[in-house]
Amino acid sequence: MDPIKDIKKSPTPRKSARLITCPNCGNDSDFFEVADGVILTTHYVQNPDSSFTQKGDESQILGEIRFFCGECNTDLSQFHQRFLEMLF
Repeated sequence: MDPIKDIKKSPTPRKSARLITCPNCGNDSDFFEVADGVILTTHYVQNPDSSFTQKGDESQILGEIRFFCGECNTDLSQFHQRFLEMLF
Protein backbone atom coordinates (compact mmCIF):
# COMPACT_ATOMS: atom_id res chain seq x y z
CA MET A 1 0.00 0.00 0.00
CA ASP A 2 1.48 3.35 -1.06
CA PRO A 3 0.61 5.99 1.58
CA ILE A 4 1.00 8.80 -0.91
CA LYS A 5 -1.54 7.27 -3.29
CA ASP A 6 -3.92 6.63 -0.41
CA ILE A 7 -4.08 10.30 0.57
CA LYS A 8 -7.32 11.70 -0.71
CA LYS A 9 -7.06 14.94 -2.56
CA SER A 10 -9.06 17.71 -1.03
CA PRO A 11 -11.70 19.02 -3.40
CA THR A 12 -10.70 22.03 -5.43
CA PRO A 13 -12.56 25.08 -4.14
CA ARG A 14 -15.17 26.20 -6.64
CA LYS A 15 -17.11 29.39 -6.83
CA SER A 16 -20.63 28.90 -5.65
CA ALA A 17 -23.18 28.75 -8.41
CA ARG A 18 -25.23 31.04 -6.18
CA LEU A 19 -22.76 33.95 -6.23
CA ILE A 20 -24.17 37.14 -7.63
CA THR A 21 -21.97 38.07 -10.56
CA CYS A 22 -22.26 41.19 -12.68
CA PRO A 23 -23.03 40.11 -16.25
CA ASN A 24 -21.33 43.25 -17.55
CA CYS A 25 -17.89 43.11 -15.87
CA GLY A 26 -17.78 39.80 -13.94
CA ASN A 27 -17.52 41.44 -10.50
CA ASP A 28 -18.69 39.09 -7.75
CA SER A 29 -17.58 40.92 -4.61
CA ASP A 30 -18.45 44.64 -4.54
CA PHE A 31 -22.04 45.89 -4.61
CA PHE A 32 -24.11 48.79 -3.28
CA GLU A 33 -27.74 49.71 -2.69
CA VAL A 34 -29.44 53.00 -3.48
CA ALA A 35 -32.66 53.78 -1.64
CA ASP A 36 -34.99 56.57 -2.72
CA GLY A 37 -37.03 58.55 -0.24
CA VAL A 38 -35.17 57.74 2.97
CA ILE A 39 -35.90 59.30 6.34
CA LEU A 40 -32.96 58.88 8.71
CA THR A 41 -33.56 59.78 12.34
CA THR A 42 -30.56 59.87 14.66
CA HIS A 43 -30.95 60.15 18.44
CA TYR A 44 -28.38 62.07 20.53
CA VAL A 45 -27.84 62.81 24.20
CA GLN A 46 -26.04 65.95 25.28
CA ASN A 47 -23.24 65.31 27.77
CA PRO A 48 -22.45 67.54 30.77
CA ASP A 49 -19.42 68.95 28.88
CA SER A 50 -21.85 70.09 26.13
CA SER A 51 -20.66 67.44 23.64
CA PHE A 52 -23.12 64.96 22.11
CA THR A 53 -23.19 61.17 22.02
CA GLN A 54 -25.17 59.25 19.44
CA LYS A 55 -27.61 56.86 21.11
CA GLY A 56 -29.07 55.22 18.02
CA ASP A 57 -30.56 55.74 14.64
CA GLU A 58 -33.56 54.58 12.69
CA SER A 59 -34.22 54.67 9.00
CA GLN A 60 -37.42 54.45 7.05
CA ILE A 61 -37.30 53.81 3.31
CA LEU A 62 -40.26 55.30 1.49
CA GLY A 63 -39.17 54.66 -2.08
CA GLU A 64 -37.56 52.08 -4.30
CA ILE A 65 -34.33 50.26 -3.41
CA ARG A 66 -31.99 49.46 -6.27
CA PHE A 67 -28.91 47.20 -6.27
CA PHE A 68 -25.77 47.99 -8.30
CA CYS A 69 -22.40 46.53 -9.23
CA GLY A 70 -19.69 48.28 -7.22
CA GLU A 71 -17.24 48.07 -10.13
CA CYS A 72 -19.13 49.23 -13.23
CA ASN A 73 -22.39 50.57 -11.70
CA THR A 74 -24.59 48.21 -13.71
CA ASP A 75 -28.12 48.01 -12.27
CA LEU A 76 -28.41 44.54 -10.74
CA SER A 77 -31.77 45.06 -9.04
CA GLN A 78 -32.92 41.72 -10.46
CA PHE A 79 -30.56 40.12 -7.90
CA HIS A 80 -31.64 42.29 -4.93
CA GLN A 81 -33.89 39.64 -3.35
CA ARG A 82 -31.03 37.10 -3.45
CA PHE A 83 -28.76 39.72 -1.84
CA LEU A 84 -31.30 40.27 0.95
CA GLU A 85 -31.58 36.53 1.56
CA MET A 86 -27.81 36.29 2.06
CA LEU A 87 -27.35 39.18 4.52
CA PHE A 88 -26.06 37.93 7.86
